[in-house]
Amino acid sequence: MSLNLKKKKMIVAKISKINKRALSAVIASFCGVNNNNLNILRKKCKNQNVIISIIRNKLLKLIIKGSNFECLGPLIHGPILIAYSFEHPGTAARLLKKFSILDENLIIKAASFNNQIISSENINDLAELPTYKEAIIRFLLIIKDISIGKFYRVLIAIKNIK
Repeated sequence: MSLNLKKKKMIVAKISKINKRALSAVIASFCGVNNNNLNILRKKCKNQNVIISIIRNKLLKLIIKGSNFECLGPLIHGPILIAYSFEHPGTAARLLKKFSILDENLIIKAASFNNQIISSENINDLAELPTYKEAIIRFLLIIKDISIGKFYRVLIAIKNIK
C-alpha cells in the first residue's frame, strides 16, 4: 500500500512527538519474524510502556534528524523496527533482548541513549541498568544492612564492657 504525502506527514508528525519524549531508542531488524510473534511483542511493549513502530527508512531518518537519536541514522537499512522507552532507558533494550532469545530472527542492531550510540554487543549494558524501583530496593537493603551492623557492633561493645 503506497502512502500519499498527507499520510506520510501525519506519520512523521506522530512519531516525532514520540521521538521527543523518549529516553532511549533501540533499532532491530525483524526480517523473518512472523506476524503472530510481532503481535506478542506489541502486547509486551504496551504493558511495559514501550512504543514500537515499523516505519519506512526514509521517514524514520526524517524523524530522527536533529534529535537525540540522530546517531542511529547510518544503521537504518533493511526492514527496521524501532522501540522507544519512556520510563526507564533500558526497558526497550531489555524487552527486545528477551524477545530476540525467543525468536532468533529479531536481530538488535543498536540503541541510542543520551545522544550516544550503543552497539549490539554492548546492548547488555543498557538492558541491565536497574530500574528506579530496583535501585531504591537496593538502597534500602544497604541502609538496613548498615544499621543492623552498627547495632550488632554496639551490642558486642556492651558485652565486652561487662
